[in-house]
Amino acid sequence: MSSEEFEKLHEIYRSIYDELKLIPEKALKYHGEERKRLVRTFDERQGEAEEVLQGMEDELRGAPPSYRNAMSTKLRLYRRDLGKLQRDMKNSAPGFGSSSQAAQGTTQGIYSSQNQQSTHQQSQRALLLQGTEYLNNASQSIDRSQRIAAETEQIGTDIIEELGEQREQLDRTRNRLVNTGENLSRSRKILRAMSRRLMTNKLLLSVIILMELAILGAVVYLKFFRKKN
Repeated sequence: MSSEEFEKLHEIYRSIYDELKLIPEKALKYHGEERKRLVRTFDERQGEAEEVLQGMEDELRGAPPSYRNAMSTKLRLYRRDLGKLQRDMKNSAPGFGSSSQAAQGTTQGIYSSQNQQSTHQQSQRALLLQGTEYLNNASQSIDRSQRIAAETEQIGTDIIEELGEQREQLDRTRNRLVNTGENLSRSRKILRAMSRRLMTNKLLLSVIILMELAILGAVVYLKFFRKKN
């Protein structure tokens, strides 16, 4: 559908309507064959106007939603104006409608059925558009959820990597502590060995001192007490 096509039909209708609206006034001034000729002319031009309106209605069914309301309003006004012209023509020419009443009734029935069908199609299209909108919203929501999930996964991966690095650091620290503990154990063993050696040296020194004292006592005894005897 193109709004240009609708506007073209609009111009055609306005041209036909401008011609039609002059006929009821002319019919008041004439009688006999001239009035019958005006009635036939009105019937023909009215049929053309109906065809143009039907074409506009076909364009309306395929119109984008943004144009549909304005186009529908125009179409209703045109049908109302055309109906008013028909009443004016009937008042101006009492015989008008007797020959074409059945045809008009049939035409109106067809247009009524078409209008009902058009309304049903528009309702179905509105439901389809609404369903499509819901699907688009659901798709957008799923996309947002997927992006959030991907971001969450990336954050989780970063945390796991960071925890892995911290674990390696803890392992290295633990290994250093283990080595330090081993070094402390060796140091304690060395200190205990040095302590035992120190005690041994003290004991040996004490024995040596005691032996020296004994020897000194023996020397004093032999030197002083033995001579007196």
